[in-house]
Amino acid sequence: MSEQCAERQVVVRRADRPGDLGWAVMAHGEFYDKEFGWNTDFEALVAKIVAEYAAKHDPDREAAWIAQVDGRRAGCVFLVDGDRPGVAKLRILLVAPDARGLGLGPRLVGECLAFARTAGYRQVTLWTNDVLVSARRIYERFGFTLTDQEPHRSFGHDLVGQTWTLDLDDRPANG
Repeated sequence: MSEQCAERQVVVRRADRPGDLGWAVMAHGEFYDKEFGWNTDFEALVAKIVAEYAAKHDPDREAAWIAQVDGRRAGCVFLVDGDRPGVAKLRILLVAPDARGLGLGPRLVGECLAFARTAGYRQVTLWTNDVLVSARRIYERFGFTLTDQEPHRSFGHDLVGQTWTLDLDDRPANG
C-alpha cells in the first residue's frame, strides 16, 4: 500500500490511529471553507458522520482510510452501512489541495470499493454536490452513475446535491 510518487512517500492505510477521525473533521471544515466558502454547517455534518462511525461502526461491514504523503495525513474516505440491506455508503472523500495529482482520490475510492465487495455489499451509493467536479470524475471513472439530483441551500450556498450509485456486480474491482 506504499509507493513513491515523484519522490514523495504515499501510503493509504486504515483510519485507526489517534487523531485520524478528528483530522477528517478538521480538514473538511478548513478545506471546504477555503475552496468553496462553506460555513461550519458542513463541518458539523462531517462531525456527525465521523461521530456515528466512531461510536458504532461494525468493523466487518464498515471502514475508513487515511492517505498519507511524506508521513502527513492528506486524505480520507469512509464506507458505512447504507439504509437498505446490501447497500453501503461512500462518505466524506477528501484529498488535501497540496496532495492532489498524486492519485490519492482513486486509491482511496479503490480501497473503499474493494472492502465493500469483500464485505458482501451489492451496491455503493454516495451523496455529493455538483461543484465537486474532481470527486465526480473519480466516481465516474469507477462506474458510478448519477441517479438523482436536487437543488438545495446548505453550508451557506445554493447547491445541487447529487446521488451516485454503483452496482458492484457490474464493474471490475479496479475501476
